Amino acid sequence: QVQLVESGGGLVQPGGSLRLSCAASGINSGTYTMSWYRQAPGKQRELVATVSTSGGTTNYAGSVKGRFTISRDNAKKTVYLQMNSLKSEDTAVYYCNALRGLIDFWGQGTQVTVSS
Repeated sequence: QVQLVESGGGLVQPGGSLRLSCAASGINSGTYTMSWYRQAPGKQRELVATVSTSGGTTNYAGSVKGRFTISRDNAKKTVYLQMNSLKSEDTAVYYCNALRGLIDFWGQGTQVTVSS
């Protein structure tokens, strides 16, 4: 059974930091492109960041570039999203995604709330 389990979400003040983790099981996650998406209330899900299978290539949404960093540890089957200088508009449910060809898997999401 394939599982992607996100953790690390929570409540943080503007300007603060959080580190999200996504632990994969049931798949060889090292062969999947891994991404973080987010969905704010009333909005469509949007792509936040992507990391290649080797970890050597990363891409970011313009709204988070320079503040967020995606990375992966294939030995631990885990993907991370380091989020710094958080803003209220970063408030959303963050989802982990694993993609290989036409096959993709999603986690259940973790809530990130940025508020004073």
